[in-house]
Amino acid sequence: MSQTPLPAGKLTLANSPWSAETELQVQFYDLDPMEIVWHGRYVEYMEAARCVLLDKLGYNYPAMKDSGYAWPVIDLHLRYAAPATFGQRIKVAAAIVEWENRLKIDYQVSDAASGARLTRASTVQVAVQISNREMCFVSPPVLWHKLGLTPSAP
Repeated sequence: MSQTPLPAGKLTLANSPWSAETELQVQFYDLDPMEIVWHGRYVEYMEAARCVLLDKLGYNYPAMKDSGYAWPVIDLHLRYAAPATFGQRIKVAAAIVEWENRLKIDYQVSDAASGARLTRASTVQVAVQISNREMCFVSPPVLWHKLGLTPSAP
């Protein structure tokens, strides 16, 4: 397997070699009493993009479980810039920006037509060995391989 080329400097949503996006339409049930998307729905939008990204890598949740690891979200950050509204088409982009010791994914929710940013977010997931429920302090080799990388030596 050839090594995935990495850009110089810090990985971001814009330069990560591991990215994906999905397009969704805001539904009526996503709205709060102010007739904008309820803040908690953005987590579901991020999950949709994360699943597209993991499918693209061949390491979705069933594959993670089959490899012996669970990857719970342990940290979540959201920054809202503008609200999404009923019927609006939105794009949700996701990209892996860290993988060595944890899986950090950055997200951006934007208006599908104009590209205007609505929300930025990130999640952090850690590998937990299913057999003993112990958290791994280094990402397991299976993740490195799915990313097209060679694990670093201990």
